[in-house]
Amino acid sequence: MTAASSPAAAPHRTSVSTHILDTSRGRPAGGVAVQLSVRDGDGGAWIPHGASSTDADGRCKNLPDLPEGTAQVRLRFEVAPYFARTADHTPDTPDTPDNAEEQQDAPRARDSGPDTRTRGPFFPEVVLTFAVDPGEHYHVPLLLNPYGYSVYRGS
Repeated sequence: MTAASSPAAAPHRTSVSTHILDTSRGRPAGGVAVQLSVRDGDGGAWIPHGASSTDADGRCKNLPDLPEGTAQVRLRFEVAPYFARTADHTPDTPDTPDNAEEQQDAPRARDSGPDTRTRGPFFPEVVLTFAVDPGEHYHVPLLLNPYGYSVYRGS
């Protein structure tokens, strides 16, 4: 093989994908804006690198590959508009003594009441920062509800 016909070594890409499951509804969270920022290992300034939104399956697969030298990534999820859109689609809570709400020890007046249409969700955005190594793929699922969230490195 000549140098002109030999395949070039494929560069190792570093990439990120994510998806969101709304655990309060048991469904994917579609239409959530996601911003991707990067920075080098020196703790420098965050550099915007890409943006997208989750599809109907709650997945965001089209974020750009990370630039060489990226050591940390930040994903910012704009969840307030999603909860505003879905607030009218949550089932009503029965008003009976057997209601789980009535059985709780927590006070009835809360800072983050159940009507997210007037107050908004407790977490209007979710911001995740994580370290990356060159050549790896990072899938970072977000399990979301109006009053909490959980994340992990998926596969």
